Amino acid sequence: MNSTVALNKDSNFFYKKLFLLLFGMLFFLKASAQDFIVNKCVVDIYISEEGYFDIVEYYDITFTAHKHGIYRNIRTSYDVLTEEGTQEKRKIKIRKIDVPNHNFEADFDFIQKITDNLQIKIGDKNKTIIGPQHYEIKYRVYNAFLFKDSHIIFYWNVKSDEWYTVFERIDFNIHPPVNVDVDLDNIFVYTGFSGETNESNEYDINYEDGVFKARSLPRFKSYTGQNVTVLLKLPSGSVKEIKPWWPFWTNYGWTLILGVLLVLFYLIWNKYGKDDKVVPTTSFFPPNGMDPAMAGFLIDDTEDTQDLISLIPYWGSRGLIAMEQIPKKGWFGKDDTKLTRLRPLPDGAPDYEQKIFTGLFGSTSGSRKEVLISSLKDNFHTKMTSAKALLKAKAQVFYDPQAKKMQTRTIIGTLLIGLFLFFVFLITWGLFAALAVIPVTIFLLFMSVYMVKKNAKGNAAFSELKGFRNFIKIAEENKLKMLLQDSPSYFENTMGYALAFGLFDQWAKKFEALNLQPPSWYTSSTGAFTMHNFSRSFSDSISTTKSTMVSSPSSSSSGGGGSSGGGFGGGGGGSW
Repeated sequence: MNSTVALNKDSNFFYKKLFLLLFGMLFFLKASAQDFIVNKCVVDIYISEEGYFDIVEYYDITFTAHKHGIYRNIRTSYDVLTEEGTQEKRKIKIRKIDVPNHNFEADFDFIQKITDNLQIKIGDKNKTIIGPQHYEIKYRVYNAFLFKDSHIIFYWNVKSDEWYTVFERIDFNIHPPVNVDVDLDNIFVYTGFSGETNESNEYDINYEDGVFKARSLPRFKSYTGQNVTVLLKLPSGSVKEIKPWWPFWTNYGWTLILGVLLVLFYLIWNKYGKDDKVVPTTSFFPPNGMDPAMAGFLIDDTEDTQDLISLIPYWGSRGLIAMEQIPKKGWFGKDDTKLTRLRPLPDGAPDYEQKIFTGLFGSTSGSRKEVLISSLKDNFHTKMTSAKALLKAKAQVFYDPQAKKMQTRTIIGTLLIGLFLFFVFLITWGLFAALAVIPVTIFLLFMSVYMVKKNAKGNAAFSELKGFRNFIKIAEENKLKMLLQDSPSYFENTMGYALAFGLFDQWAKKFEALNLQPPSWYTSSTGAFTMHNFSRSFSDSISTTKSTMVSSPSSSSSGGGGSSGGGFGGGGGGSW
């Protein structure tokens, strides 16, 4: 086994070196076409506690052919991964651009706002140069810090992968705000192709007199397609978070248009999406033939996780499974839950039930089979997602198909109108008005999901469900005693529905004083098994089951959680 692993590592190393060699050859041709080499680059970064940082880039360049100068591109639009795992659009601002002792042109503010890159073009179109040249580029950067709960991240591509030349040396210095508590454990440098997460071994980094000094080692070279990225963690509060603030403009015509759009959407929703008024029917039982998963969907028109989890007590009451709470072992152990299959699902069970049941116990029938809930962690979520889709599809018989068609038309119309208004607002009222279209469009798309309307069959079922849910909330002890006399398993048969409605604890508490035995299909070793102990034990088990069944693996990271090319400051440069 060890020799195989070593062989694979050696092979991977060989192919990586071969790829770099071929890439270097191709790059050499490209670099030659640019006709210059960066002999040395030094970047000074001054981080201000006011929420911005100043950058000074020094380039010692040798032109091998007559050129006018160089250009510097800086990306200004980024997709930022939040702590919640979602993508966030981030737009940085570049200000105070200066190139001392050289002619230069830079994109003005409006161009920066509507494009994803800023270009600084340095040189004279009426003059060419050759041989050694020195350039100094200065600029200030706003909105390029990542503010986390426990710290602030400075994340910058000192050199990005779109420079069309060779960099023989890149040094950089970072000046944190004065009196900020940081050390070498807070800085991480990544080099190489985009996505590399291993810390670089091509830099010597020191922290002297409040400045991080990074010096590239003699073996260092950086080619087209490769980055040098630095990530510095700063203490919370060391840098002010500048929140965007937009002044109100004198012309509010765009707000009236958005208001009309919202009113129009409401009128469409009121006709095609709003359910008819339904009077709850007094009911002590759920609708005949309807399982708790479908009842949970119809009560709020949403396929929630708890709707499908409610099938567990439903199956238990029908003698299909048994459930056991297993106490933790040792000081650091955790409670677990075991499900045991007693009988297979009956023929004709809905496909969403089959998806969950076979996901737990497999597709073969026969002898009893057991599964620990802990074994489902990070690998059951796809089955749960599929079952939700199947539940939603099965529930469509209760909904008006005309409303579904109008929902589709509304979504398409909202997208087209939003796109049209964005450009009209941008030209007529400016960027703020155009950006205001985006949240309104997102809101309307979100609300379009709820543009569903029940048909007569759905309204009848909803009337019974509302009545049954109301009874669960207000049921009195005497009425429950009567129901238990007629049906001793009443609680057992209804607890799944209470769970789907989010009312299990409230429902179980009503039975604690009725001298009722807990369901026989659920066992636990936590002392005398009374209704009170059962409800607490079952709630804990079902809560763990719910979170485990939807858990998914989290991505891992190394070092400071960064990667080569992953920071702000992407872009590059070349000659012209």
